[in-house]
Amino acid sequence: MPKTMTRTMTRSKISEAMYQEVGLSRSESSDLLAMVLDEMAKALSRDEIVKIETFGSFAVRKKGQRIGRNPRTGDKIPILPRRVLTFRPSQILNFRVNIICWSMR
Repeated sequence: MPKTMTRTMTRSKISEAMYQEVGLSRSESSDLLAMVLDEMAKALSRDEIVKIETFGSFAVRKKGQRIGRNPRTGDKIPILPRRVLTFRPSQILNFRVNIICWSMR
């Protein structure tokens, strides 16, 4: 089994890939990526689902108040209601990730 390698795809790496693949200037690539991410964030803040075909769906889920437990002391504490971001990958993305994992073995 191969060693686990930790790599991170950053905003700048995505922007650089857009620059090389699409042919936009570096600043145009960076601006375009910023606009796309900003639109996604705005839609999610309005409780809309962001679906990117062949990639997956982002949605905001509302979690109600519940009683939690402090693992160190065992004390019960209320956990306030909140909104959490969820991601559900498409079947195509799942397939591609699994093919890549199998080819690395």
